Amino acid sequence: MPELPEVETTRRGIEPYVVGSTVEAINVRQARLRNVVPIRSLKRALLGTSIQSVIRRGKYLLLSSVNGHLLIHLGMSGSLRILPKGTPAQKHDHVDIVFDNHYLLRFTDPRKFGVVDWVTGNPDEHSLLTHLGPEPLTGSFSGQLLFERSRKRSVAVKQFIMDSHIVVGVGNIYANEALFKAGINPLRQAGRISLKRYEKLSQAIKDTLIEAIKVGGTTLRDFTNSDGQPGYFKQSLLVYGRAGQSCRKCRYRLSEVRLSGRSSVYCPRCQK
Repeated sequence: MPELPEVETTRRGIEPYVVGSTVEAINVRQARLRNVVPIRSLKRALLGTSIQSVIRRGKYLLLSSVNGHLLIHLGMSGSLRILPKGTPAQKHDHVDIVFDNHYLLRFTDPRKFGVVDWVTGNPDEHSLLTHLGPEPLTGSFSGQLLFERSRKRSVAVKQFIMDSHIVVGVGNIYANEALFKAGINPLRQAGRISLKRYEKLSQAIKDTLIEAIKVGGTTLRDFTNSDGQPGYFKQSLLVYGRAGQSCRKCRYRLSEVRLSGRSSVYCPRCQK
């Protein structure tokens, strides 16, 4: 699944092409995704209007116009591409937003788990967004926040930081990496970690996400960025996907456990 860095990379990739451009056509080939694409609402609200901004909230993208917001989630395997107008559609190319600048924005989703919806009013009140915690790369996210929200919580810290009610966008790959950088065992109970260690973890989360965004996210089987090129953060991975290999810090063998069905790789020596 595309995680926060992949979604932010996509946002930055499409922004120069869509902001300030006028929507001249909307082509929906498959309306049944995770939701039913509201074709009539999209056409009524977007045709003939320009996109004013592209923002990210967690793993959601919001393309805003004077009439409301186009809400997009990439699901498990979705992608957004900027393509020349008239580019033939392939099997899994479900939605095109065609602009007056000779380009179109194409939503592709082989598994159909993505979301394309229309939002009027405050998007933060949409049912998919209202529960979301703070953005990890803003001042509202801190070690103090993690410490306060973790009290009396027995859940493993890795599951805790992946909870979008606590903080958005810390997916499996980046949770593994941040916990390694902070020296915290992913199995440790969230409520038994000190403020000092949470301060180190919050900074590790920020550093990990910023580093991944700079190099275009992590190459996953189904992900390429908005210009069709893969991200290269996987070349910098310290623990994720390296179970059984040597720790890059101490050379001890990395261990792997499953938490809620997800792989958690860590160093038993470096992470306590």
